[in-house]
Amino acid sequence: MVDAAARERLLTVTELAAELGVTPRAVRFYEDKGLIDPARVGLTRVYGPRERARMLLILRGKRLGFSLAEIGRFLDLYAVDPRHLEQKRALLAGVRKRIAELEGMRVSLDRTLEELHAIAAQAEGEIAREA
Repeated sequence: MVDAAARERLLTVTELAAELGVTPRAVRFYEDKGLIDPARVGLTRVYGPRERARMLLILRGKRLGFSLAEIGRFLDLYAVDPRHLEQKRALLAGVRKRIAELEGMRVSLDRTLEELHAIAAQAEGEIAREA
């Protein structure tokens, strides 16, 4: 667990990556995509609490199956609306859409599993009869 002082300090790309369990390359990738915008101290990128929080949201969004474009829209809305109502509405719509997609995938997966179990049972029966 990261303490409050660690969350407030500036981190290098390597430190941020290690803290979040990703590679420095992944952090740079999200920077290249415009999802995070670290400050610079000389030639060194430094990541403060805002960029750390954005990275946490990006990683959570990816884990939940949102595209980078969708995540980018959620992050952009956060900066526009101080009460975050538009962000919450967009997030709700995105979450509902993702739930529908996953439920559709579950139905398809259940059908496929049923068919595979039937094929396995049939093959087992034929093998038992011939053995």
